Amino acid sequence: MLTPNIITFSLRNRAILAFASAISMAGFMWPFFYSGKENELPKTQLFFWFAIALSALLVLAEISSSSMDAKSIALLGVLAALIAALRPLGAGVAGIEPMWFVLILSARVFGASFGFILGLLSMFVSALITGGFGPWLGYQVFAAAWIGLAAGALPQKIGKWNLRGRSEIVLLVGASIVSALAFGVLMDLSIWPWALGMQTQLSFISGGALGENISRFIYFHFASAMAWDIPRAIFTSILVILTAPAVLTALRRTKVRAAFLTPIEFVTK
Repeated sequence: MLTPNIITFSLRNRAILAFASAISMAGFMWPFFYSGKENELPKTQLFFWFAIALSALLVLAEISSSSMDAKSIALLGVLAALIAALRPLGAGVAGIEPMWFVLILSARVFGASFGFILGLLSMFVSALITGGFGPWLGYQVFAAAWIGLAAGALPQKIGKWNLRGRSEIVLLVGASIVSALAFGVLMDLSIWPWALGMQTQLSFISGGALGENISRFIYFHFASAMAWDIPRAIFTSILVILTAPAVLTALRRTKVRAAFLTPIEFVTK
């Protein structure tokens, strides 16, 4: 029997989430549509801080509407703190980042809405711990939030076939690989217009043809992917294979025994 997700966004909050995600996506994709001057590139972090503010309002709305009870909030805080503590362990060296397997497995158990909030909160808490505040933080926050959202949206079953055991691990390994590669693409989008200057064959061309800029970005991305994205995908997949059976069992047991969103009744004798 599959237990329900502990957080389910209302229709209104889904609209807010979609709007905030659209704004942040514009912050990633602007190089392909920008036609301004090369020395007047937009301050894209403004996109993200506006979107993050909307997302924070979304979380507050979920709490105030009782979509998240005290136990859900406590679990969210514990997992966010764990992910934030794991992130610096690899120091980002060659894409070795042990945080992703916890985010993916947690989102798998608790659902897409929980995964989105967990990814967003974990990156923000990690920045508090490491002092990693900067124009890159907005990019990282939404990339992690989308990974949590996608992991939580993976199907629980296909037809009458429940995805459990080896089939579930295969699914999660595939999700880990896609997530690791997607994170690399998003992070490269965040730095590409500034990384190489304007004089190389891989540089961003302000006002250039869409096809030309896409081609340049693809070459730029694959030049860095071998050193960062592929090791991240391999490392995350190995952690998922080694830990998924135990971690998924523990998280599912927590989900059932904590009885999230079940009212607490006090009985007097």
